[in-house]
Amino acid sequence: MVPHLITALNGPINELEARILESMPATERWFRLEWMEHTPTFYASVDLRNAGFKLAPVDTNLFPSGFNHLTDAMLPQAVQAAMAAIEKICPEARNLLLIPEPGVRCSFYLDHLATLVRIFTQAGLNVRLGALDPAQTEPEELRLANGGTLLIEPLVRKRGRLMLKGFDPCTILLNSDLATGTPPQLMGLHEQYLLPPLHAGWGMRRKSQHFRAYEEVAKRFGKLLGMDPWLITPMSTSVDLHGKKGLEALQTAADAQLTKVRRKYKEYGINEKPFVIIKSDVGSYGRGVMTVRDAKDIEALAVTLPENLGQEVIVQEGVPTHERVHEAVAEPVVYMMDRYVVGGYYRVHANRGIDENLNAPGASYVPLAFAESLNLPRPGEKPGVSAPNRFYMYGVIGRLAMLAASYELEATDPQAEAEAA
Repeated sequence: MVPHLITALNGPINELEARILESMPATERWFRLEWMEHTPTFYASVDLRNAGFKLAPVDTNLFPSGFNHLTDAMLPQAVQAAMAAIEKICPEARNLLLIPEPGVRCSFYLDHLATLVRIFTQAGLNVRLGALDPAQTEPEELRLANGGTLLIEPLVRKRGRLMLKGFDPCTILLNSDLATGTPPQLMGLHEQYLLPPLHAGWGMRRKSQHFRAYEEVAKRFGKLLGMDPWLITPMSTSVDLHGKKGLEALQTAADAQLTKVRRKYKEYGINEKPFVIIKSDVGSYGRGVMTVRDAKDIEALAVTLPENLGQEVIVQEGVPTHERVHEAVAEPVVYMMDRYVVGGYYRVHANRGIDENLNAPGASYVPLAFAESLNLPRPGEKPGVSAPNRFYMYGVIGRLAMLAASYELEATDPQAEAEAA
């Protein structure tokens, strides 16, 4: 299924699809060389927006929580990617400790954890769940929607190792984004592999750093393909709301961003009204995301801005989504593990517009047809109608965002800074 693209201006995206397909050997070689120099994040999901005139990532999550939305047909690819990732990190690995988000017990998240357990079990690991909540002192059985159960057990810290009673893993997989900071029991684990690293958590990570890294990656990729990197990049800048002039700085940044977008729209003959998205510079699960079309409108939001977004925000070029599933606005989400695309889905929201955040209550999920199309695009077919070609293009942009995350984590690694000093 290729969702309907509701826009008269779909020429640029079809040209982009054609160019990516024509350049497939060069693209895959470029990625291969990049991964020789940089370590992919262990797993990630990337939210994309297809405007018809550009295709760009708008969020990259290094602690993805929607593996349950992947179809059974996608799981073999995920198992193979998990095997490849584990073999590189700890080839002799036998036990994997999976640490979920503390206190989250909704059925969707539990199904996601069950899917991760299934993937890593089939990859040849004994998988058990450990609770970050220090108040949990006894094993707890969690009931799944399908009638199954998951057992989550209290963590045990012994010197430089983190384990469960009778279970000593060589690898620990975090599925908590550490938004509230780094728990003491995760610090100083020098004898085990902790994935992703602690500085990937929102206690230290910033979206602005990620999108600066993405701009660098997109420029290099654009040069390879001979294309304007703007076609795959959301322009963005960060603003600190601290102090009396925080609001003024935000208005100035939004106005400057809107001006840049207007220039690009004029260059490409785009007759849409530009907008910017103002959101927290750290993870917020989609909360407090604001759409602004005129910098003057920000003054009316002044009272609620810090409360909704915190003091650090990002002002990002708004990328409208012109894709539809069952007449509802939709955006693709790409899932990756190691350096491989393993699947994805459309996030669909019937009550949201093309310029609004779709990661909100009321969203539904339609699996992408990635299973048959990950590595089998069909060069020569008319752009915009082939599912394998559309999803191959999505996978390329998703991998660019994952590569940017790799650049980002290398640049912010406190261990590297300590060694350099």
